[in-house]
Order: sequence, then structure tokens, then C-alpha cells
Amino acid sequence: MIERPTYIRQMKDFQDKGLIKILTGVRRSGKSTLFELFRQELRRQGVEEAQMLGINLEDVANEPLLDYHRLHDYIAERMLPDKRNYVFLDEVQNVPDFQRAVRSLMDRGNIDLYLTGSNSHLQSGEWATSIAGRYVEIHVLPLSLKEYAEARPELRGHPDDLYDAYLHDTAFPQATHFDADRHAEETARYLEDLYHSIVVKDIAANKGIREIARLERVLAFMASAIGSEISVKKIADTMGSDGVKVSVNTVESYLQAFRDCYLLYKVDRYDVKGRKLLKTLNKYYLVDLGLRTLLMGLNREDTGHMLENLVYFELLRRGWRVTVGKVERWDAETRRTKSIEVDFVARKGRAVSYYQVSESVIDPATRERELASLQAIRDNHPKYILTRDHSTADYGGIRHINAVRWLLGEE
Repeated sequence: MIERPTYIRQMKDFQDKGLIKILTGVRRSGKSTLFELFRQELRRQGVEEAQMLGINLEDVANEPLLDYHRLHDYIAERMLPDKRNYVFLDEVQNVPDFQRAVRSLMDRGNIDLYLTGSNSHLQSGEWATSIAGRYVEIHVLPLSLKEYAEARPELRGHPDDLYDAYLHDTAFPQATHFDADRHAEETARYLEDLYHSIVVKDIAANKGIREIARLERVLAFMASAIGSEISVKKIADTMGSDGVKVSVNTVESYLQAFRDCYLLYKVDRYDVKGRKLLKTLNKYYLVDLGLRTLLMGLNREDTGHMLENLVYFELLRRGWRVTVGKVERWDAETRRTKSIEVDFVARKGRAVSYYQVSESVIDPATRERELASLQAIRDNHPKYILTRDHSTADYGGIRHINAVRWLLGEE
């Protein structure tokens, strides 16, 4: 198993604190494996096997436990009355009204409870309100470049080759175990199965969507538009011009469904000077570039937006809240101000950082354009340009650094 110390540290931080730990994220991002890694940590702490109970609620053998009464009683009967009990429930949203069992178990006081879910509704609605202040979310993403490097030891010491493999492979952990000679074939089959599970089963079946082909067309469109400012109306209009009629309301419902299953992540725009969120022209990023290849084929030209996609998720992994920035800059040619974009405004507590992402800024015109957005921000927070360029520099306090080294945590 690939060690994932960032997530294990978060789980340890809230261990035995009277809080439910909810691991969320797209299917097969490694949540179940994290349960096993954490059980190993508990064993190192001296916790006995009898104190730990794990239940996979997608396993057919556990179908009788999909009734919350039975789930509650099954767990309660196995709890040790005089010791702390560690209970791990995989895909708990499969149990209708599971919150009733969870609340009752937590009231016993000698339980440390860990849940996983692949749908954001796990934290919404009446049940989340009823336990407000009693749970913490740990959001799990597919492998980072640094984690991926652990599974590709043959590429260690060759960061550019490692990055290229990561860019055109998949970051889902299971794929790292495939046979090297058949990696591409097995990965494609794996991603097709995962895609079918999420789009056809989790979304279409659960939400009663019959026009699956239209649903898939919207997702393919969004995969092609990662990193681009886009409106729901533009999506509907573009698809209409391609002969696929779809209403704005339908597009909105589809996008929400993709977000609920953690396939797509929506990033709001933020007025840096006015310090307020804007309501139009959001950006979207796809949780795994391997799924993008599945939907679009191998595209080695749009690497700038693909790098931007990777940087966005790495910022999330590092605990930042991320928006797209808008700043005003005086245009001497038109003699008026115009809005320009900062790729990412990242916040963590009171800390703020700004990021521009580009494949390269060796070309002077490109470098001037990328610098302009950051130069227009009149504060002293850190500002970065991340590129594939090996040469780096400092432009009046704006640090130009190599994106691969940054993704690997070396910058």
C-alpha cells in the first residue's frame, strides 16, 4: 500500500476527540485503504484487534446491515464495554437513515467512529444539522505527484519523465498495481469501469436520468473545458449548436450531480480588490486527468490547462481554500481599466497566496502577460508563477518556480 501520511496525520489529529471522522471523495480515491493504514497505526499504538471493527457496506455479504436498526445492533453487540472501540464504516450512505444508528452509537461514549462516502450529500441535509459540531470532514483525493512517485520507483531521479507519466496516466491508486507490460490496457479498462459506476449507477440511476448519452456529452464538454471560465448558458448554447438540445436547468442539474460525486470541482471567481465572490463565469476542474483521456482521447497539446488542473488539486491537498482571482489593470492602449485573471487565490486562515500557472514563460510576451495579473495586486502576500521551465527567477517579489518541483514538495 502507498503510504499517505497527510491523511493519516489528519485522522490522528482527531482521534479519540469525540468527533465522527468522515472521509469523503470520489470513488476509489483510496478511502478504504486509508482505513487499513489507520488500523495499522492503531496497532502500533497498542490497540487490540478486538477493539476494531470494519464494515464495507457495499459488500453483498453485509446487505442485511443496510437496515440501520440491524447495523446499530450488529456494532453494539461487538463493542467492548470497558475499552475504546474503533469502528470503520465504508460507504455508509448506502444505509437509509444511517444517521440514527450513528447518533445512538456516539452517545455510548466509548466509540471512535470513522465513515467514508462517495457523495457530498453525506454531509448535507437534516442528519448533518443534527450532529453539527460533532464531525469533521477529511477530503481524500487521488494520488498526488509525490505519492505517485512512490509507486513508480523506476522514474525517481527523472522528474520530467515522472511528470509526463503522471500527466497522461491516472492518479487513482489501484492503477499503480497493474502489470507494467499491460499498464495502458488495464488502466483503460479500469477507468471505463469506474466511469460507468459513477455516471451510470451513482448519477443516472440514482437521479432517474434517462438521457445518459446527453449526460455523458455534458461531462465530455466539461472535461475539454477545464481551466476555462464558463457559464451554464454557454454550455447549453454550445451543445445546442452541436445538435444536442439541453436546457440551462438541465445543465445545472448535471453539473451539480458531477460535483456531488466529486468528479468535477467548481471554483468561484473572487474580486481581489473588492474582496467579494463573483457570481458569474466559474471554472471547473476534473478530479483525474486519466478520466479526461478516457473521455477525449490522448491530447498532448492542452498541457497548460492540464498543469493548472494539477496545481488546483495540489492546493486543495495542502489545505488551501481556492478561488479564481479578478483584478483591474490600467490599459494604456485603450486608456481604460480592464479585468484580468489571477489563476488561483489561495487562503488558509489569514494566509493568502497568489498563483499564475503556465506551461512556459520563456517567451517574453507570455511572461509579460502572466506577470501582469500578479503585478496588478497591490498587497504583500506571496505571489508565484508555476511553469515547466527549468530556469527560475524573481520578478520584483514574484517568484517563478518549476511546477514539477513544487508538486513534489521540493519548492
